[in-house]
Amino acid sequence: MLIQCGALPLTLAIIYVMASFRFPVDYLTVAVVQGLLAAALTWKLALAAWWRAIQLLFPLAVLSALALNLPSWLFGAVFLLLLGWYWSTFRTQVPYYPSGPAVWDAVRQLLPTDRAPRVIDIGSGLGGLTLYLARVRPDAEAAGIELAPLPWLVSWLRARLGGSRARFLRGDYESLDFSQFDMVFAYLSPAAMSGLWRKAAAEMCPGSMLVSYEFVIEERTPDSIIRATQSEIPLYIWYF
Repeated sequence: MLIQCGALPLTLAIIYVMASFRFPVDYLTVAVVQGLLAAALTWKLALAAWWRAIQLLFPLAVLSALALNLPSWLFGAVFLLLLGWYWSTFRTQVPYYPSGPAVWDAVRQLLPTDRAPRVIDIGSGLGGLTLYLARVRPDAEAAGIELAPLPWLVSWLRARLGGSRARFLRGDYESLDFSQFDMVFAYLSPAAMSGLWRKAAAEMCPGSMLVSYEFVIEERTPDSIIRATQSEIPLYIWYF
């Protein structure tokens, strides 16, 4: 919203100049100019590419909503839904990134077979990985932790309704003690990786492993890299 507000004065200036030269100006023109300027400002601030798309389309979405004459309560309902889904993404900079079955099976193959492993998925989302590991390795202690309340609720209900042994905690993984686990799996974002490494290096025990899908830790070279999917997105592994 601050970026949109920052782009607004320049939008008004451009529209004034266009009108002075008798170019046709309507609300659609204003929305397009505003979106382009906001996207350019987002690029200048070096935010993620998906933020550029959001800023570009936001004025057009507002214009479309006004044209549809939607009821006001709908906006409140959508806001609450998004709040429950993303929660504190603005602070953690970790949006919802789902992994898939190919990644889950690659993680399964990394688990030790000589003992019952303890596994935690930090930022577990809808719980797919944790539920899978609890099913294919019934001896494992599979758990997930999720900060956003709505994904956590969905994963918790999936476990209860499906009779799964998987456990789902709601909270910040910073509150966990990583020494309790043989494997910590993370699918977070580049912004979170340095902090994750500091915590893992301080708490993880000898013989345990940290596994990150897609995002690498710059502070230490991975001990192993697996490309588990057709898109060849890496699965990075660090052993302790």
